[in-house]
Amino acid sequence: MTSIAEDLLLLLLDDESGKPLVDGVKLPRVLAGAVLLELALDDVVAVDTEGEQVKKGRIAIRTEARPADPILAEAVERLGSGRPLKPTSAIEKLQKDLQEKLLARVVEQGWVSEERGRILGVLPTKKWPAIDSTHEQRVRDLIRAALIDGLTPEPRTTALIALLSAADAAPKVFPDADKRAVKKRAKEIAQGEWAAEAVRDAVASVNAAMMAAVAAGGAVAGSS
Repeated sequence: MTSIAEDLLLLLLDDESGKPLVDGVKLPRVLAGAVLLELALDDVVAVDTEGEQVKKGRIAIRTEARPADPILAEAVERLGSGRPLKPTSAIEKLQKDLQEKLLARVVEQGWVSEERGRILGVLPTKKWPAIDSTHEQRVRDLIRAALIDGLTPEPRTTALIALLSAADAAPKVFPDADKRAVKKRAKEIAQGEWAAEAVRDAVASVNAAMMAAVAAGGAVAGSS
């Protein structure tokens, strides 16, 4: 099974142009949010809302076992090194080199190709147009069923919708649909009763942290 972050990356790459649908501040952070969210869904980590295991509001590692997925396992190692982190700090820590690793993985899977070029013969560029959209289409169909057809999604699809909502990207993934309706439905699903309370708390914390990280990153980019 692919990771949530891989599926999210495929959704956020335009199939034809190969360019990301969100900017360079949002993309690495929303992918880091996907990694953190998958760890929370798998009960590997949790945001300690009571301060029982670590300082209140920080991320606790709940098991000594490590995920089989190397990217997720590395994320747990990063989270476990040093003091327990708040979700915002965790996303900043996890986003380092993550986008490149995920891009390499989806290229290796044969879903996209990496094409390099130069603007005006000087500035290097990269894009990742789709080669085989079969897997992405299955994921997209599940999300469409929830956002547009009104069906109830299962937790993994809901997690993807929550991430798209946090990145304000759901309407971009379905450009032919009513943008306001898609955005509203995505937000409703993200805030709904779709998982155990502890997981929903983690999701809420991750999404709030991700939006804060995006805002902070944007402010830094704007001032540079």
